[in-house]
Amino acid sequence: MILTKKQSKRLVIKRFLFLLVALFIYASAYNLFMLPNNIVAGGVSGIAIITKHMIDPALLVLILSVLLIIMSYLILGKEKTMNSIIGSLFFPLFIKLTANIGEFFLIETKDLLLISIFTGVFAGVAIGLVFKNGYTTGGTDILNQIVSKYFKISIGKAMLINESIIVLCGGLVFGWTMVMYAVIVIYIMSVTADKVMLGISGNKAFYIVTAKDEEIRDYILRRLGHGVTILDSKGGFSGREQNILMCVVPTNHYFKLKEGIQLIDKEAFFVVTDSYEVIGGA
Repeated sequence: MILTKKQSKRLVIKRFLFLLVALFIYASAYNLFMLPNNIVAGGVSGIAIITKHMIDPALLVLILSVLLIIMSYLILGKEKTMNSIIGSLFFPLFIKLTANIGEFFLIETKDLLLISIFTGVFAGVAIGLVFKNGYTTGGTDILNQIVSKYFKISIGKAMLINESIIVLCGGLVFGWTMVMYAVIVIYIMSVTADKVMLGISGNKAFYIVTAKDEEIRDYILRRLGHGVTILDSKGGFSGREQNILMCVVPTNHYFKLKEGIQLIDKEAFFVVTDSYEVIGGA
């Protein structure tokens, strides 16, 4: 379906509003949890925590973000830079606007583990919303792309190197215990962001290769009451033609199907993946 100009405009506005909400959540979590507790979880915002006694964090984030945008434009080009500009400029603005949020929401606990969990959840939700709506927060996202391009490594490796350096610098300043809390935050943040972007899987997709495909097909159709699709395939090593059974079942039927396959054919090979969205079918 081709969107009309009015529908496209609404979609752009909707995505922009979600971006603003996400950046507000991220900035609030930053000022409530990360900045006062010296949790350096990477990024230009992590650098701003390290240097917070020398320069205002919002100002430093803005300066670094602008420099990285310029570098991105010169090195990566206009197209890859455009989606980073809005997040790069609005994030430091929201950090400044929420700087006194701790006066309205008093966090009395000093339990850093509890604070790390809440930080990871809030920041993860925010980052997930940003990426889901086609934007980035800029900052080290740009640096990761530059390092990846010049050193011929993947974005993932570039991110690991850059973020690790920032986290370790935080450890040198605030102590190595804080590095452990930062790792907890980064892990929870990444898991939560994935859940926001992809959704929580309510189904499992099975791809089954078996010599007893008729029996397993009947088991799925008659015992579990789910549909099955038979895919033609050819073994990459043996060159032998064989069928692959593909079916999607609710997560609560995962173990029933898994056990049924193993009881019918102990030699069966099958792959199970999360299925985040199922549309159509009976």
